[in-house]
Amino acid sequence: MIAPEVLLQKYYGHAAFREGQKKAIDAILQGRDVLAVMPTGAGKSVCYQISALLLPGVSIVISPLISLMKDQVEALHQMGIPAAYINSSISSEEFFQTMYLAQQGQYKILYVAPERLMTESFLRFASSVTISMVAVDEAHCVSQWGQDFRQSYLDIPVFVQQLPVRPVCTAFTATATVQVEEDIAAILQLQQPERIKTGFDRKNLFFGVRRPRSKMEELLELIREFRGKSGIVYCTTRKSVEEVCDVLCDAGYAATRYHAGLSDAERARNQEDFLYDQKPIMVATNAFGMGIDKSNVSFVIHYNMPKDLESYYQEAGRAGRDGEPAQCILLYGGRDVRTNNFLIERSRETMEVEDPEQREFLIEKSKERLKQMTFYATSTTCLRRRMLQYFGERAPESCGNCSCCQTNYREEDGTMAAKMIISCVYRAQKSGYHLSRSMAANVLVGSKRETILRMGLDQLSTYGLMSKLTRREVQDWIDELVAQENLALRPFADYQELALTSGSVAIIRDEKKVMHRVPIVQEKLAAPAGTVDPTLSEADNALFQQLRELRTKLARNEGVPPYFIFSDATLRDMCRKKPGSMPEMRQVSGVGVIKAQKYGKQFLKILMAAGD
Repeated sequence: MIAPEVLLQKYYGHAAFREGQKKAIDAILQGRDVLAVMPTGAGKSVCYQISALLLPGVSIVISPLISLMKDQVEALHQMGIPAAYINSSISSEEFFQTMYLAQQGQYKILYVAPERLMTESFLRFASSVTISMVAVDEAHCVSQWGQDFRQSYLDIPVFVQQLPVRPVCTAFTATATVQVEEDIAAILQLQQPERIKTGFDRKNLFFGVRRPRSKMEELLELIREFRGKSGIVYCTTRKSVEEVCDVLCDAGYAATRYHAGLSDAERARNQEDFLYDQKPIMVATNAFGMGIDKSNVSFVIHYNMPKDLESYYQEAGRAGRDGEPAQCILLYGGRDVRTNNFLIERSRETMEVEDPEQREFLIEKSKERLKQMTFYATSTTCLRRRMLQYFGERAPESCGNCSCCQTNYREEDGTMAAKMIISCVYRAQKSGYHLSRSMAANVLVGSKRETILRMGLDQLSTYGLMSKLTRREVQDWIDELVAQENLALRPFADYQELALTSGSVAIIRDEKKVMHRVPIVQEKLAAPAGTVDPTLSEADNALFQQLRELRTKLARNEGVPPYFIFSDATLRDMCRKKPGSMPEMRQVSGVGVIKAQKYGKQFLKILMAAGD
């Protein structure tokens, strides 16, 4: 049998496997099931792709999104690996043609949508060929404890049971808590799987949270700093996507948009513009991104807070896939919590689950995950540590590469301020009022707004108690108390009302102190945000731009995204190594046999000219 390392060098252009990859491949080739939890950019797909090339017959890769399959298959074709996909985007004629070619041994890897598995035609095909492996990508979708449960994933173990011979079963995901990991193994009926966890920490990513007065102004400032770079701006709602995209375009940035309200044709066109670097900034809802392998995403900005840490980690993790330094910035506002609570409540109507008790269970789990996300967004201690602990990993007190670790704080006793706010909520409840976060802040600062006066809220004994602070500062205090569970937000009418908790009672009774961390220096970004790579000399930066221009030209001629040709990381390695021959070109990380044959001479021409 050919050694896996030979195929890694031949097709992917890498001399050595990343952590966990070889262990997964060895287990698969020994006929063992595998459960791998590896972060975005760790090379999960290499594990099952190289295994598929070495196993007899065909391997089935189950993937949740059409765009994910299309990109994976196109990337494999670029490397010279025979693969195809089956989903709702292909015609019946294309389906039967793909099945015929697969039966003839033309494909080693077949990507399949989970909805297709139990169809009569696919089951008939699956019984007529040798299926050596079933690989489940985005395996967390099988778990109701996870953030992205898909009912169709429950068909996977049923499909496997229908096969004449049980193949090796493997599951891969980037986001799984301990509970979700156990769920994956149980539901997919993995048999004593080799468990591989390479850790969630991606040291090249800077994590930052900002709480700006104006999110739009803060976003524009960040985009100015990132000028010339490719990135994603995530928004919670379609309306926000439209507004943000319009503002960026009006400001002169090449931005496009993606959300479920657009036609299939426009979504496909906008995604293509982003992948091909025609419009390097994508403004999108969470409908965009799963399976997007664009390697040169240098920043991910969350304009709104996601509903859980799993989603945030997955979306932020689309930055820096090439291993280069990248920025992940969350713009937080208290309204984000209310919006997400509203969306969670509304999700009852769209859930695939019919059982009412099960629906309520899922709603409660979603609210618990939102609470953990809010803790992250309002944290004044190491963000990376908080995230890693959530996923069950040990972490040092400080990472040195997040906004909290790069901000100096002083601790203050905030018990008196907390008592004022709690008393305000209590007095209002006793008088029959249901205060929202903003109404409570208005009462405490002594606002003269017409609504406050008309409702008689100025008659509360706590009116104006915190008049020395701004309304925004009081709202921040309220957010902090909610995050610490010293107050709660609960649905009332069409908004969220503040409610007391056991923590509130303990504070009023002097059984609990509230410590408040106040920043004393402005947070800073971890790495230079300009277009110049500080690790390259001035001459090499100019060479890098020349190589990028050639890559863009070749990609346009072939109708593929530029990173399909070579990643930015590969181009930088060319600049550092300056190969002068084809054998030397093959030593550049990311240059496999097929790509060297197709593109090597053209890139060598530029590299050798630069060396003269």
